[in-house]
Amino acid sequence: MFNVPKEYEDLINIIFLFVTAFIAYHGLTHRNADGQSNWVHLLFGCIAAVYFFLVLFKDVLKVISF
Repeated sequence: MFNVPKEYEDLINIIFLFVTAFIAYHGLTHRNADGQSNWVHLLFGCIAAVYFFLVLFKDVLKVISF
């Protein structure tokens, strides 16, 4: 999609992993004042977790390929 030089590709993947890990953690552990989870936070936390594991296993560790 973007023309990124190869020397910056790993750095961009690591930054993406940190950002998606933070979003996933926050979305999955967030509670409101009553102690209940909000379904929107859970939804976006799960989506961020899927992208985190996709980038981790496909681009960083190169364990899977499509």
